[in-house]
Amino acid sequence: MHIWVDADACPAVIKDILYRAAQRRGIPLTLVANQPLQTPPSPLIHSLRVRQGFDVADRHIAAHLQPGDLVITADIPLAAEVIAKGGDAINPRGERYTPDNIRERLAVRNFMEELRGAGVATGGPPPWAWPSARPSPMPSTASWPSDGPRRFSHDRRHHPRQRRFHVLWLGLW
Repeated sequence: MHIWVDADACPAVIKDILYRAAQRRGIPLTLVANQPLQTPPSPLIHSLRVRQGFDVADRHIAAHLQPGDLVITADIPLAAEVIAKGGDAINPRGERYTPDNIRERLAVRNFMEELRGAGVATGGPPPWAWPSARPSPMPSTASWPSDGPRRFSHDRRHHPRQRRFHVLWLGLW
C-alpha cells in the first residue's frame, strides 16, 4: 500500500496528520504538487514537484497508482480514475469516494461546471475547519416541526448566498 496526496489543494493540517500516520503505520507517503513542498525528514515521506499545468499532478498520480493504494484528493475526476484502477480515494475532509457515490459526484461536478460556464455564480465548498469548530448546518431537532425538518426556508432574512445554495441544492435532489 502507498498513500498518494494531491498536495496542491490539501490543507497543511491534513498533511501534518498524514505525516504522523505514515510514520506510525510505516506506510510510504508521496505528496505530488506543482510547487515546492517542505516535508519532515523520513525515508517514508517523499514530495514530488511536477511541472506547472492543468491536472499535471493528477495525471502523475493516476499513472503511478497501483491497486490498493490510497489517494487523498478533492479532485472528483482523479478520484473516479483511482476507483476505476482499483485504488481507494478520500477527500481531505475524510469522506470516502466509492463506486456508488463517485458517479453522482461527477454528475454534480459537471452540472456545476455547466452552470459556471453559463455565468451563474455557484460559489465553492466552505473553507476547511475542524469538525468541532464548524456550526451545525441544520437546526437542533427540538426546533423542527412535527412533520420533520424543512429543507428550504422561504424566509427572506437568509443571506442571498444561502438562498442560492438552497435553490441549487433542491434542484439537485
